[in-house]
Amino acid sequence: MRAALAILLLLTLAACGTSRQTVGPGGVQVAEPISCVPYARARSGIQLSGDAWQWWDAAAGRYERGRAPRPGSVLVINRTARMRDGHVAVVSRVVSSREVRVDHANWASGAAKGRITTDQRVVDVSPNNDWSLVRVWYPRINDLGTTAFPARGFVHPRMELASR
Repeated sequence: MRAALAILLLLTLAACGTSRQTVGPGGVQVAEPISCVPYARARSGIQLSGDAWQWWDAAAGRYERGRAPRPGSVLVINRTARMRDGHVAVVSRVVSSREVRVDHANWASGAAKGRITTDQRVVDVSPNNDWSLVRVWYPRINDLGTTAFPARGFVHPRMELASR
C-alpha cells in the first residue's frame, strides 16, 4: 500500500512538472490542460465568456470586430456538427492576406487534447478572401487539416467606445 501511494505521489508530481504555462496580458497565467476559451481570454486580454462560437455576438458593442486579422486579435470559428462549441485562437502574426499564425489551446485530440500550441498556420480558403472559411494546422498530421471551418471573423482587443 505504501509503495502504491509513493508511486501515485510521484506520478502526480511528474504531471505537475509537465504542464506548460503561458502568461497573458496583466500577468495572467494559464496551464495545461486548458480549453480554447480561457486560453484566448488570458492570452488576448479580451474579457468575453461563453462557448467559443458565442464570442462574435458577445463582442458586439464591446470590442471591435472585423474581417481583417491583426496580431492579438481572436479568430472566432463557428460551431459545426463535429465541433459543437466552436473554437477561438489568438493571432500571433499576420503572414499574408490569406495566412496567419495563431496561438491556441485544445485543438488536437488524444494525448494532445488540452495542450497549448503556438505559431500554428491558419489559411483563409474562402472564395472572397474574407476569412469566412479557414483551414487550420493539425499537429497530429503535421499539415493543414482537410476540413474547412466556417469563421465569423476577428475580435480585436481594443474596446469600442460607447456613443453618446
